[in-house]
Amino acid sequence: MESGPAIFAGTVFALFGAGLLMWTGVRVRHREPVAQGVSPVASATLTALAGAGALLLGVWCFTRL
Repeated sequence: MESGPAIFAGTVFALFGAGLLMWTGVRVRHREPVAQGVSPVASATLTALAGAGALLLGVWCFTRL
């Protein structure tokens, strides 16, 4: 019974993390700001860490099946 919520949560976290990492990579590659009014290096680093964290959390949810 608990595999359904784990699959859903893992999918949501994995898709969000992958999407955030791709979006950040595109913004950095085009030298566009990731966040307005913040240091470009700090915003790209923090966003990449958040994306990687969400992706890892999604993988962790899949290992709990």
